[in-house]
This record gives sequence, C-alpha cells and structure tokens, in this order.
Amino acid sequence: MTRPAVALAMVPFLTADLWGPAQRERLRALADVLDDEPLVRLDDARAEALLPRAEVLLTGWGCPPVDEAVLARAPRLRAIVHAAGTVKNHVTPACYARGLSVTSAAAANALPVAEYTLAAMLLAGKRLLRLRDRYRAARGFRLWPREEEGLGNYEKTVGLVGASMIGRRVLALLAPFDFEVLLYDPFVDAGEARRLGAEKVELEALMRRSEIVSLHAPALPETRGMIGARELAWLRDGATLINTARGSLVDHAALEAELVSGRIDAILDVTEPEVLPAGSPLYELPNVFLTPHVAGALGRETRRLAELALDELERFARGEAFRYEIRAEDLARIA
Repeated sequence: MTRPAVALAMVPFLTADLWGPAQRERLRALADVLDDEPLVRLDDARAEALLPRAEVLLTGWGCPPVDEAVLARAPRLRAIVHAAGTVKNHVTPACYARGLSVTSAAAANALPVAEYTLAAMLLAGKRLLRLRDRYRAARGFRLWPREEEGLGNYEKTVGLVGASMIGRRVLALLAPFDFEVLLYDPFVDAGEARRLGAEKVELEALMRRSEIVSLHAPALPETRGMIGARELAWLRDGATLINTARGSLVDHAALEAELVSGRIDAILDVTEPEVLPAGSPLYELPNVFLTPHVAGALGRETRRLAELALDELERFARGEAFRYEIRAEDLARIA
C-alpha cells in the first residue's frame, strides 16, 4: 500500500459528526493528511499551499466546485473521495477531462433514507396520520377498523417511483413484508424488477393501483414536476404519498391542493421550496406528516459515510478501483 497525500475539503459545521475518534485514527493510518483542518475555500492561501501536494481530495458537504482553476493548482490530484451523497455540487466536467477518479458515500446515505421510508410506509398502512388526531379528539373506544377504511398493512399495494440506490434499498427492506410491490423506472426491465421483488408497471398504473406511493427518482431537468395534477389525480382516495427524494419531483401547487382537500395523505421529508413559507397550510394539515429533510444520514449516522469513504481511500492506496466509482456518464441519471 502507498500512503496518498490527502487534503480535506468540507465545511466543518456541516460535518461536525463525520469524524469520530476511530475514523480519524483510521484516516491517519491510511494516508498523509496534509492538514487536519479542512479547506473551506479552494482559492485562498491555505489552498494554494495544500493543493499542489494533494493526490486525493477527501470532500464533504460544502466543498466548493473543483473547476479548471482549482485543478491547475493541484497537478498531483488523482481522485476525489466524497464522504457524502451527491457529487454534482462540486465535481465538474473538468475533473473528468483531467482523468480523475471519483467516488461517493451515497450508498451509506441510502440506508437511513430507506429506513425512514420503510417506517413511513408501515405507519401509513396503519393510518396513523388520521387515527392520531381522531383518537386525541375521541378519547374513548371506537371500532377503529370500521372507522378507518383500509387499516392495516397485510397485502397492501405499495409503489416505488425509481429504482435508485435508495429505491433498491427500500425494495430490499420490503422483502420480509406481505406487500404487493410495484415499480416504475424506465431504466429497469421486467426481469430486473422481479429480481428486485417488484412488478414493473408504467407510472399511471402505479399511481392508480398503489395505496402508498414512495418517490425515489433523481432530481433532473426531465424529472422536475413529474408528479403533477394529473398524476396526483390518479391516486385513489386515502392514498399516501411519501417523498424522501427531492421536492422538485412534485408540482407543489397541485400537491397542496390535493392535501388541502383531504383526499390523500402525505409524508414529506422534502418540499419545493425547502423550507416552506411560514404560512404554508402543510404545517397544520392533519393528513400531512412534515419533517425537515432528516431522512438522510445525520449525527452519528454520518460516520457510516466516513467509513465508506475510508474504504474507498484504502482501495485507492492499494491501487484498486473504487467500488462506488461515479463516471462522467453517470451524472445524467443519478441524484
């Protein structure tokens, strides 16, 4: 193994939980860390001193774009290892033109999002959004299965829009449960869908048949507003929409109208815009469960990201290919 020279580039207050003692010790064992204090800018005096020596840029949330000007100051740079999810905010076409290898910890971030999604599905199937407030108001016994149609998860139909890394994690977590699982993804054929534990369908069929719909498509120009008024109207009365992907996938005005009507429920970890205006009715509606973009890795969970990044750095030190390499052609269809 070699000991690559590594420069850190991330915003410390965004990555405060990323490096526990064990992760810092492992990093020092694997590489020559040029400075324990991460670069926040790539165009200041510290960057001018560190970048010429760096072989690997170990990045995290808040890393500035690595453009041609940065690369000109980093002649030895060979790889970017991102200890977070998307690389689209800082990896530029110039990185690939230079021949850099790029990897990210998106696979580690997928797990908590998938766990959140599974929990949301199970709670939605039990109709907890509606029952919580009704029980609070009634404060007494009711025959709840008669009061709330569709109560329970057995043989419920759930639909996933997108077999992304997170979508596939969700599919794996759904395997032990007695759900009928539908999948819409134009890049997945029927055979692969079956291997993932789902039935491949078109979007309209998924929206019409599913009692719970969960979004896992990437935020791309062609997916903006893909769930609009027409698609929401396809949902059956009482269906639940879960969004842990990006708010831009949904036409927010159309979604708000459906939710204000009370016809459907929603569990939303992301919105458009993010954060919603203080006067948005979604904060108060009884059929909406709104969380502040917390499904992904937070707190101690971020150490999974650090560990995956260190696994990739170890492969680099051994002269091996990255396990989670992101190629230039991947950027067009990943989050």
